Amino acid sequence: MAVIAVYSVKGGVGKTTIAANLAWLSAMVSRRRTLLWDLDAAGGSGFLFKIDAQKRAAAGTIFDHDAEPSSLIWQSGYDRLDVLPADESIRDLEGLFARIGKKKRLAKLADRLGRDYERIVLDCPPVLNEISAQVVRAATCVIVPLPPSPLSARAFDIVAREIRANTKTHPPILPVLSMVDRRRALHREALEANPDWPVIPQASAVEQCAVRQEPVGAFAPSSPAARGFAQLWTAIERRLAKG
Repeated sequence: MAVIAVYSVKGGVGKTTIAANLAWLSAMVSRRRTLLWDLDAAGGSGFLFKIDAQKRAAAGTIFDHDAEPSSLIWQSGYDRLDVLPADESIRDLEGLFARIGKKKRLAKLADRLGRDYERIVLDCPPVLNEISAQVVRAATCVIVPLPPSPLSARAFDIVAREIRANTKTHPPILPVLSMVDRRRALHREALEANPDWPVIPQASAVEQCAVRQEPVGAFAPSSPAARGFAQLWTAIERRLAKG
């Protein structure tokens, strides 16, 4: 079992769309039993699979009351892919972690869920607090989306420091250039400076994920966006195979 955290301290970098598409690829291409676990109260990951978790508003109970995880998991509509969606009950997840006082609560829950899933993809909120510390302790690999900009480079340095500060042997970090527009000089410079990084383009197919509430590979499998997500997933699988 591997826990793949999609994390950034910046919002608006394509994190949720990346997490949802990676989970879909894990299930449909790698054919692994996969769980997409949304830790962001905005609930974007569930929305992208047509899930309205606000009807239950119970996601927080898995942390506080030791609820049975299976009671909170929804089927995505795709084989081998389930979703543990977010809702308003985790809006104060940092405070909840502080109250229960367990530094590896998320990691232990992931281990428990790992009895049923080969891959767990975490859609993480853009925070730098106890939530991010818990994510780092649970993660096997951390994916960091970075739109090409000087501020994104700074954000990556912050994530790297957070990971080093909270783990003795930190998980591998895989930076990803997201929302890339090759027509822009700054973006081309970022591509030239980081030729080995996976790239997710700024494309209408990516925007259509939220409109259609489907992963790109389900409705535009030949698009540059679908190829970008597939290349990223291949890079992740290769990184995980190295151990």
